[in-house]
Amino acid sequence: MKRVAALTCAFVLAYILAEVTPVQATPPGHGAGKLVSPEQAQGMLEQGNDRYVRGRQIHPNRDARRRKAIAQAQHPFAIILGCADSRVAPEVLFDRGQGDLFVVRNAGNVVDDVVLASIEYAAEHLGSTLVVVLGHERCGAVTAAASGGEAPGHLPAFFGAIQPSVEKARGMEGELVENVMRLNVQEMVGQIRDSEPVLRHRVQEGRLKVVGARYDLDTGEVRFLP
Repeated sequence: MKRVAALTCAFVLAYILAEVTPVQATPPGHGAGKLVSPEQAQGMLEQGNDRYVRGRQIHPNRDARRRKAIAQAQHPFAIILGCADSRVAPEVLFDRGQGDLFVVRNAGNVVDDVVLASIEYAAEHLGSTLVVVLGHERCGAVTAAASGGEAPGHLPAFFGAIQPSVEKARGMEGELVENVMRLNVQEMVGQIRDSEPVLRHRVQEGRLKVVGARYDLDTGEVRFLP
């Protein structure tokens, strides 16, 4: 009877460990500056988001040991260009920790020279191999741009960046703001891929991958866009 109980406990423990730790907190060797492939990087983000959606986060790389390990150098495996919306925090929704992601955020996840320079820095000097342009449903910046009208202060700065997607979306089937958001993500992905001389060259050589994604505020799911 005791043997059966011991075997049962061992089985349950093995099941729990398999469920809680489906992926390594840090890619092998990545902390030492070795690169992961773009495909590996995307896979880690997908697995982390799956944990987040299911409520099985492991909260990796958030302790004092990790802080000490990256104090002198960082090697983030992915770059996230995301919206500044307070509900869309990449480290949370991808279940990542300190030093894992190089995050650039602004209203509407739009590209300008400062954003491109930041992405170039992470790709060229920190070794990041994946760029994700992360849009989300019910984006306030996109909604404002799609609504048109006069904008006070500095708001026209991002209105202008999103406007081409607004014009393309008019007349399309479906909800306007959702269509603009998706088109805006595609537009920013294209601008990053074609940025010369640094990023386009790395993309052509296969050292950098640029993809778009959509975050669902209701479910927490991130879907990578074709």
